[in-house]
Amino acid sequence: MRNTLRNFSFILLCGLAGLAQAADDAKTIVDGYMAAWNAHDVDKAATFLTEDAVYFDATVGTPQKGRAAARDNVIKVFITAVPDLTWKMTSEPIVSADGIAFQWEFSGTNSGAWSAETPATNKPLKFEGVSFVRIKDGKIAYQGDYYDALGFNKQLGW
Repeated sequence: MRNTLRNFSFILLCGLAGLAQAADDAKTIVDGYMAAWNAHDVDKAATFLTEDAVYFDATVGTPQKGRAAARDNVIKVFITAVPDLTWKMTSEPIVSADGIAFQWEFSGTNSGAWSAETPATNKPLKFEGVSFVRIKDGKIAYQGDYYDALGFNKQLGW
């Protein structure tokens, strides 16, 4: 009985250690991803995504499917429109074996065009949101962002 209890305890500890390692990995991956955004490096940020990643911005409603779409239609758009952007985690993340969720703050000045139809406003912006991220094989397979789009639009005068 004692050996059984000892073996069970050992297996449980190994499992918990594995979960803790996965949690550390998820945080490390997201930290690197955010650092690439803050370095304004579109291509490096995209390397943190799986080839078939899905990027869902709740304010847009249509998910970007694939690394190239996420890079070109989200990461590049934001970094071009807000070239001095700062994206920082503002809460202790909630981490699981295959994902991470956290609150954040995004700030900067809209000194670049969002698109050909949406020129720069040259106005500062600062808004908060939440991201839900799933990790697969050491990369981001899914990112869902939820934030105050009304406040964001008002700051830009839209």
